[in-house]
Amino acid sequence: MPKMIVSIDGVVIKEVQLTKDRTTLGRRPYNDIVIDNLAVSGEHAVLQMTGNEVYLEDLNSTNGTYINGKAVKKQLLQNNDTVEIGKYKIKFMNEAAGPTFEKTMVIKAGAVGLAPPAPAAGAGGSGAAPEQAGAGATAAIKVLSGAAAGREVPLVKVVTTIGKPGVAVAAITKRPHGFVVAHVEGANKPTLNGAPIGPEPVTLKHGDLLELAGTQMQFVQA
Repeated sequence: MPKMIVSIDGVVIKEVQLTKDRTTLGRRPYNDIVIDNLAVSGEHAVLQMTGNEVYLEDLNSTNGTYINGKAVKKQLLQNNDTVEIGKYKIKFMNEAAGPTFEKTMVIKAGAVGLAPPAPAAGAGGSGAAPEQAGAGATAAIKVLSGAAAGREVPLVKVVTTIGKPGVAVAAITKRPHGFVVAHVEGANKPTLNGAPIGPEPVTLKHGDLLELAGTQMQFVQA
């Protein structure tokens, strides 16, 4: 079950299990998570839970809401994300983070905004032509190694993120000309056909081999 751990200056002051579809956070006493501090707005933010996904949305607060140091309006929370409100740090814990390849391998669909906005060709993907990967094409990621070997994950959303949070995470984005992949977080860069993937999107073509956090995958397109 997802939970929020509230701390200030490294001292944990409360731990809240997220059990409702909508959990409010703010200074006023009627909030589900009350932080009695002038830096916190009366109604500061809301946590919206859909299935096992939790979105954090800032409610036009005075001082803003930050996730891992970046100001956000609305964002999907990942396991171990740190929400910052004033001097308070709220750690998001969600061990069962979505469909799994292995215990910590996750695939998330629809996390719009993770991938860079402009398409670009790069390592392993420069040969894909628009007629090979049109807007109507269907594609999937097939797992080749690990506990989930043989499983196929259809790429039906605009953005699908794959990987292990904090280790290596990549985003596959559906574009009019086809699909592109980019590295979005983690110290270890994923590879495409053996070449490291950077933050710039790389065009995918049928049969491309991805390796991410020790798991091998193949991009397949009909």
